[in-house]
Order: sequence, then structure tokens, then C-alpha cells
Amino acid sequence: MANSVLPVINPSTGQTIEELTADDRETALGKLERAAACFKDSGQSLALHERIETLERLIPIMRREEKALAELIALEGGKPLTDARVEAARAIAGVRIAINVISEDLGKVIPLGHQAASAGRLNLTGKFPRGVVLAFSAFNHPLNLIVHQVVPAFASGCPAIVKPASDTPLCCLRLVELMHEAGVPQDYLQATVLTDLSIATELVSSEKIAFFSFIGSSRVGWMLRSQLKAGVRCALEHGGVAPAIVTPSAQLSTAIPSITKGGFYHAGQVCVSTQRLYVQEAMFDTTVQALKDSVTNLRTGDASDADTDVGPLIRGAEVDRVEEWVREALSGGATAVIGGSRREGQFYAPTVMIDVPADARLSTAEVFGPVVSVYPYGDLNEALARANLHPHAFQSSIYTEQLSDVYAAYDALDASAVMVNDHTAFRDDAMPFAGLSASGLGVGGIPYTIEDMQFEKMLVLKS
Repeated sequence: MANSVLPVINPSTGQTIEELTADDRETALGKLERAAACFKDSGQSLALHERIETLERLIPIMRREEKALAELIALEGGKPLTDARVEAARAIAGVRIAINVISEDLGKVIPLGHQAASAGRLNLTGKFPRGVVLAFSAFNHPLNLIVHQVVPAFASGCPAIVKPASDTPLCCLRLVELMHEAGVPQDYLQATVLTDLSIATELVSSEKIAFFSFIGSSRVGWMLRSQLKAGVRCALEHGGVAPAIVTPSAQLSTAIPSITKGGFYHAGQVCVSTQRLYVQEAMFDTTVQALKDSVTNLRTGDASDADTDVGPLIRGAEVDRVEEWVREALSGGATAVIGGSRREGQFYAPTVMIDVPADARLSTAEVFGPVVSVYPYGDLNEALARANLHPHAFQSSIYTEQLSDVYAAYDALDASAVMVNDHTAFRDDAMPFAGLSASGLGVGGIPYTIEDMQFEKMLVLKS
């Protein structure tokens, strides 16, 4: 059977950027065979210093390509060029983080002799790679997410197979090329482009993988986890319905720009985008008006334009879905303070909603689009309780000048992170990044991913 062709579409214009030949079953499984053989063959293993030297070579290569990588992020992913430039810089910085981790975290000495039975012994641990890593990635950070998956794999000594999102494969393929240029052996890092999802499932269920890294929807992630063979470790990064709370002491002059960024960055297509905003009722109208004024100034358009603030959604079907969810809320009594409608092509107007019913999908499910819903509350305990209503728990934020509010939010919010006077989508690549409950499994962030992809082996020396 002939291989399938995957067209890569510019979501800003609808034009085809490139057509790729997708791997058939034989090709994809062959890549996995080569990765497994690479890991089993001690002659192909790379010493720590070789991995460090290779990653050191990668940094100037990526810097040489930084401008082109940012432009590719905007072109295939629809992320505004200003933000794409930040992503490219973060991706390069992520390589340095990986180098630092594997240079310093080499194992430990465990003191013995605190009881007679262990006297005369020395106990050491070292770090060893788990085995082949299989990584499935998402479209919304098409370069940096790949870095977070494949750079830790290489740094850990694990051969890797990476499947990029079908909407945004070009950044992944280019990074793999650059890593090969830096000296990563071909079989140590391979990309597979797939259109047949049964092949993807077959890769996941293979006994040849040791670690599965998944970034994507909750429904798909938990389903694929169930396909893993016994003993295969995994990390799942899903989405959330991120809450932010504005208290009476908040400084709106700084909070509103922050909320605007958190809610409309990459058209809301971020797993920790600010989606639910809880505002104390005495300042509700003032805050909503300020947010409306801020959103009015956002420029929506072609992501490759440096003046664009909000780009397209990744697919036309996503525009249809967001439109449906907003209409559902409007029919239930909600009001669109600004926006509330689609625009030509794959664009949806940045939207602020009020009076959204508690059971509407805008309130209960991840919208993954440029829509922020604002809800009034009486006291802080009410806001905290309402922020915790849903099974997705990822990042959250509170805007306040009161330390007591910070402590209350940190103690009560069902979240893996609480940002203070910062938006829910803030992230540094050295930070732990973890969805709780339905939002994921394990901890992301480059140092934590390296830790997951290795295991500690103990050596006990008896004199």
C-alpha cells in the first residue's frame, strides 16, 4: 500500500506549506527496532561526556537557526511571531538546562554503618538510562515541547522515537536534523510522521519501549496509557480549566495586562490558559470593563506578522467547536462583553464572557480557545471553592496584595502551582510542570523528565 501524504497547512492563510510522506507500519516499526537495537548494543551507548559535548555543540547550531525556527513556529503553528521568538529562545535555553542537570546529578553516597549489620560497607548510586523513549507531542509549542521530550531522552542516554502533532511536524523534523548535525547518532533519535493512528497505538503497546511521554488531550492520554506493557513508565501532560482569582487588594493596572496575556496567549491554545476568572463582586464591573478595554487593543491576524497579538486556531474544526460552546453559553443567559463570534478563516475573536451558566462547557471543560469567562464571588472562601469544582487541576493564580490571601490560596487551591500576581500560563523550563487528577500523570520540566527517564542503580562495597 502506498504511503499516505500529510499536508502541512498554514493556519493563518489556509495554504499548504509542505506535503510530507507519512511512515507506513513497516517503516515506523523499523525505526523502533533500530532504537531498541541501539540501546541493547553497548558499543552504541554514549558516555556522559559524549552526551554533554554533543549538547554543547547543539546550542550554537540552534542559535544559528533561531530566527528561522521562530518563523517556522509561527508559520505552521499559528503562534504570533513575537511569542514564537520567545519559544525559540526557550528551546535553546532548555538544552543548557539539560546539560547542567546531567553534569551535576550523577548519583549519591548513602551513609551506612549506623547499625552493626551495615558496618564496613560503602553505598553508592549511579544514574542509568531506562531504555527506548517513545514521545508523542502536541501542536501548541511545536519546538519547545519536542525539546522537553527528546533532549532529556538523549541527555539520559535513551534512544528516542518522537511523533510530532500532525498539524505541526516541521519544527520537530528540523530539530531532529539539527541534533543529528550536532552529532546525535541517527538511530539514537528518529522522528516518525503518522496518519494511521493504529500504527501509533502499536508503537505505544510495544514491549520495546521503556518510557512513554505524551502531551495532548486527557481522553487520548489516559487511553494510550492503558495500552502500555507492564513496567513501562510514562508521563502524561493534559490540559486544565485554569482559574484565576482577583481580590479587592489587587492592583488592576498590573493584573489586567497579566490576565489578558494568560487568557489570550496563542489564542488560548495552552493547557494552562486563564479560562475562569473570579472577581470579588464589589469590583466586578470595574474589572470586567478594564479587561474589555485591554482585549479591545489586541490585534488578531496572521501569526507571521510581528504586530499580531492573537493568531488563528490550529484547525477550522476548533473554530467550529469554540463557536458552538459560546453559543451554548449565550443561549443559557451569558453575555459576550467583547467578541463572541468567529472571523474569516481559522480565527475567533478574543472573547470575554459574563453570566456563564455553571454547567456550560465554557465553565466545566477546557475551551482551548480565546475565551475568558468572568464570575463574581462574595468572599475568598467562595472563590476558592468554586475554583476547585472541576476534576482538572493544573496551574492557578491569585492577584492580591495581602499575604493572608496568598496563604489561603496556596493551602486550598486544587492545583500543582499557584501563581501570585502572575497569570496561570507562566512557566520556566526548569520548573516542575504537573497536571493533577485528570490533568496528567508525573512531572514535566526538563530536570524532572531527565529524572524520570533514568533510574538509580545502587552499588554496595564491603571491605
